[in-house]
Amino acid sequence: MTRILLADDHPIILSGVEALLRGSAFKIAGTCSNGGSVLAARQSLSPDILVLDMQMPGCSGLEVLKLLRGRDDQIAVVLLTAAIDERSAAEAIQLGVNGLVLKDTAPENLVNCLVEVSSGRRWLDESVLQTRQAEFPGRQDQAASLSALSQRERAVVDLVVQGLRNREIAEELGIAEGTVKAHLHKVYEKLDVSSRTELVIFARNLA
Repeated sequence: MTRILLADDHPIILSGVEALLRGSAFKIAGTCSNGGSVLAARQSLSPDILVLDMQMPGCSGLEVLKLLRGRDDQIAVVLLTAAIDERSAAEAIQLGVNGLVLKDTAPENLVNCLVEVSSGRRWLDESVLQTRQAEFPGRQDQAASLSALSQRERAVVDLVVQGLRNREIAEELGIAEGTVKAHLHKVYEKLDVSSRTELVIFARNLA
């Protein structure tokens, strides 16, 4: 059972998400009504995934994510939001957000997101993906960038797109995990992307 810590300042959202997940593979380990209490609850409740409202008073979900990553805490974080601007979306992706779900989409999107995130993959709302794709160069330029990758770097990219983590990629290719990280660093430089999520979007835009 995957344990969820849910934080939102709207009681109706808290009760709605709890009802949505009832009987699923996800269990609400605790709830918070503001961002300031999330960090303490994260320590005391030991959740597997944090589901945070992006616009909570006092300390927003994005600010909580920033604090966690600043402490090198890589717990999975899913942000819920009624709306998101390009700057906030870019910052969340840069910080390594694991999931981003718009509140006005179908409820099953949150479940789909949690399934992906609990499997070690990332899930972003389709509208956010489209916004981020628009920031990349045209398909011809992208194809030219991909052609600059070595055969091994392309293999690493293919496995990242499939959702594999560094350890799994290392096992698949028969190389050290540190070597995978080194290949990814070179890939990021060659493709001018800054995160795993942006790499997936880059590759997806060519599909």
